[in-house]
Amino acid sequence: MNKTKQKHSYTQRESLGGQAFNVFNALFFLVFALSCIFPFYYLFINTISDNTLVQKGLINFYPVGVNFKNYLSLRDVSDVGTAFTVSIARTVLGTALMVIASSFVGYLVTKKEMWKRTFWYRFLIITMYFNAGLIPGYLNMVMLGLTNNFLAYLIPGIVAPFNIILVKTYIESIPAELEESALIDGAGYLTIFTRIIWPLSVPILATIAIFGAVGHWNSFTDSLIFMQSSPKLYTLQHRLYIYLNTNTNLGALLGGGSVDSATAAQIMENTLNAKVIKYTISMVTIIPILLVYPFMTRYFQKGIMLGAVKG
Repeated sequence: MNKTKQKHSYTQRESLGGQAFNVFNALFFLVFALSCIFPFYYLFINTISDNTLVQKGLINFYPVGVNFKNYLSLRDVSDVGTAFTVSIARTVLGTALMVIASSFVGYLVTKKEMWKRTFWYRFLIITMYFNAGLIPGYLNMVMLGLTNNFLAYLIPGIVAPFNIILVKTYIESIPAELEESALIDGAGYLTIFTRIIWPLSVPILATIAIFGAVGHWNSFTDSLIFMQSSPKLYTLQHRLYIYLNTNTNLGALLGGGSVDSATAAQIMENTLNAKVIKYTISMVTIIPILLVYPFMTRYFQKGIMLGAVKG
């Protein structure tokens, strides 16, 4: 009887401890999630609030004077529409080319009959650890005629070694009997790839598509370095960088006290506009990824787990 009571007491204490841990765990991750979400929320409420209050830093937890004129006014901001189109185009085309190349090369290196397969695969992996550097890379792009050229956004990212490794590992997890039966029926490698391997590889392809799309959308250094003489090819992130610097430079000039009152008033107006534009463009650059990512999550979870089982 005493042993039964002790066991029941131990189980009850264990149950209370488990419940306390679950409550603490839930609260911790709730706070962590809110801390991750709040910067986006803060950015959003500042873009839909009264611009004067935004400039004074009075918008912190809820919007005041709600309006969407900042988003509408982006139509009048020079080159933002063009930059948005460039970002969309490079993201869609660059991601599509990368997924196609990664899937095809990933399938190719799984074939033991491929000529010098081990050498080419190791040569591909080496590129993950060695980089020519910024200046040699820039000189290479100049010699190839890819500066001030939209192709500079696409060509360097077509071959992605890490994504190829993920695809290769995933394809190796597909039962070999499927391909063997297709070979017996007379199907060639291209037919097997397009009819069997490609449809079965949707999870890992969606996973690398997320990697590629986020990378292309967020990139601005290639626009900054390679498109110096072609403002029409600036990406949206590059435009955001320009407006951020404009806001900082105007604020520094005003803080120096070396301008008259009329100029100071004009600078204040420009600084306000630059700050509002910065917030609004930042939100615009975030929205597309926030809209796409939730629909890809189910593929991402499955693909990244199956693609990382073995190397």
